[in-house]
Amino acid sequence: MSAALHSATHNTITQPIAADMDAVNVVIREQLYSEVPLVNQVAEYIISAGGKRIRPVLVLLMANACGYRGATHHSLAAVIEFIHTATLLHDDVVDESSMRRGKQTANALFGNAASVLVGDFLYSRAFQMMVGVNNARVMQIVADATNVIAEGEVLQLLNMHNPDVNEAAYLQVIRSKTAKLFEAAAQLGALIAGASDADIDAAGEYGRSLGTAFQLIDDVLDYSGNAAEIGKNVGDDLREGKPTLPLIYLMEHGTPQQRDLVRACIENGDEQHFDQILAAITSSGALDYTRQEAEKAARRAADAISALPNSEYKDSLLELSTFAVDRNH
Repeated sequence: MSAALHSATHNTITQPIAADMDAVNVVIREQLYSEVPLVNQVAEYIISAGGKRIRPVLVLLMANACGYRGATHHSLAAVIEFIHTATLLHDDVVDESSMRRGKQTANALFGNAASVLVGDFLYSRAFQMMVGVNNARVMQIVADATNVIAEGEVLQLLNMHNPDVNEAAYLQVIRSKTAKLFEAAAQLGALIAGASDADIDAAGEYGRSLGTAFQLIDDVLDYSGNAAEIGKNVGDDLREGKPTLPLIYLMEHGTPQQRDLVRACIENGDEQHFDQILAAITSSGALDYTRQEAEKAARRAADAISALPNSEYKDSLLELSTFAVDRNH
């Protein structure tokens, strides 16, 4: 599994599913193929750019932790990765991003039109594969998740350059835009293993809370990370006028001058004052608060799967919840 979860952490978390991940990569390569060369080119570029592949890892770990024996989880892991990749292609166009995972974005390289259309190809290929699994509940979970993600994207668009977004409204965006696909990935793993409804719900809670923890740490890293390590430009959220939790906290707890500065920067997508805002965010405790909220979410994830039988797969799921908040990229 290339360029996935980082080095030592990656090896310990994904070691029990190494053969599964190889099988998923084969499915991805096979299903990416199109007779239209540009589709192959753009899809191959973004899939091979790596990333943590956490969502397919979630499908595989949860399926194995629930005792699954078979190969359907390989197809579903690829479905989840295709949906995620489609959202990235569309996201980067909406955000006018030029960097992702330390490389040029597909839209910077191939243009917006190609990125949007290849994103559509990946969505529709994911749905073809999902229908091939021939399980109505699988289709319901994936279809619902995809719809909620689209709503989350629109919600985020409405929140752009809006300094009045509060914490509850922001967390709703996270739940829709980021946590929902984590939730669906974990639910699918439990579902195909024949788990009870209660266990499928618990898997969903694990995924939802894990996804929330990951996004909140991404918010922290946007003000404290190293651009080379996190693979995107530090300060992008501010440039895009995104009111993330550290900024929301600062507006609620900072001085009137800090609040006015943040409001102006969000309204104007102004990164010229990044250093000032970074100093204010750090001194106000906004990053500490955001990290604490991420840690709470990670603990909720771990608690959700406490009833699963002990196994190396459960150990990896617990380790993944720790990695979510301890990472620097």
